Amino acid sequence: MNEKDYMKLALEEAQLAFAQDEVPIGAVIVQNGKVLARGHNLRETTKSGIWHAETVVIDEACRKLGTWHLEDCDLYVTLEPCPMCAGACIQSRIRKVIYGARDPKGGSVITVQRMFQKKAYNHHPEAHGGVMKEECAAILKEYFKTKRKPK
Repeated sequence: MNEKDYMKLALEEAQLAFAQDEVPIGAVIVQNGKVLARGHNLRETTKSGIWHAETVVIDEACRKLGTWHLEDCDLYVTLEPCPMCAGACIQSRIRKVIYGARDPKGGSVITVQRMFQKKAYNHHPEAHGGVMKEECAAILKEYFKTKRKPK
């Protein structure tokens, strides 16, 4: 599988989030070419602000591996991580973050701030975006369009 294939899996998770009336962001963690964890936003479902797609899959991967060290894992996510999720990637030592669309309001990999490049942190995940960015942005636009329909 390649980056696009993994991002398609993350988009499938985003579709599941959309169907649950969650903001449609999906994520996948891959270790040595194998999908280790899949998930999507669950903030509305759990009534908790910390259950973003990234934290869902990081938690699942840690439980499966029995460690918080994810140095040999890559995260694919449909939207550029926010500060909390970028911090979770640093803290769990994710090797690489690949995202789809940029987040102009909260993106903390490159758009609003560059957390992975801050020298003070003890871990610096590799990162790049733009993988299937149109598809990743489209599902978010569609979701928020349904929220703004006239009544």
